[in-house]
Amino acid sequence: MSKIPGSAHLNFSFGGLAILGGAAGYFRKGSTVSLIAGLTCGSLLLGSGYMICNDREHHGHMLAAGTSGFMAIGMGQRFLKTSKFMPAGLVASLSVAAAAYNFKKGREWAPSKGD
Repeated sequence: MSKIPGSAHLNFSFGGLAILGGAAGYFRKGSTVSLIAGLTCGSLLLGSGYMICNDREHHGHMLAAGTSGFMAIGMGQRFLKTSKFMPAGLVASLSVAAAAYNFKKGREWAPSKGD
């Protein structure tokens, strides 16, 4: 992993932020659900970045697209329920963007039909 591809940076960054956000929710509000969700989603996003760096680009991007989509649905529902942009609306918005980007990149790296 000598050189990190540009497309992995989003997943490493978003994964780290998800872990930090889950920890912040736990320490500020005592939310165990936030901690577990942040650690789980963040770890999956970090793992996807690792996969992208190790010649498994298609699988890494699709894992990140699925994880980001899951986060978008969960936080989007929370935003609709509370109407508070921070943190639910922000995370939902970032998750939609990350899911769209990773899905696009996953399609670009998809193996051809002959492979």
